[in-house]
Amino acid sequence: MNAHVDHLLDEALGLPAAERAALTVALLDSLEGSDDSSIAEAWRQEIRSRQAALRAGTVKAVSWTEARARLSTL
Repeated sequence: MNAHVDHLLDEALGLPAAERAALTVALLDSLEGSDDSSIAEAWRQEIRSRQAALRAGTVKAVSWTEARARLSTL
């Protein structure tokens, strides 16, 4: 990533969870190029499910450093 993208990511990570979720949906919609609201709703449900799992402690979050390292191996 470049410095501009890194800056945007840092700003996005500073948002409250609900705003990050909304931003995620908007970005995914822009990549998919679809106006199909069912896709956006499916992602919203997925995000809610993941948030609930985090709150319930059934999954554990990892740091951005660890996530980035995992992604770089793909």
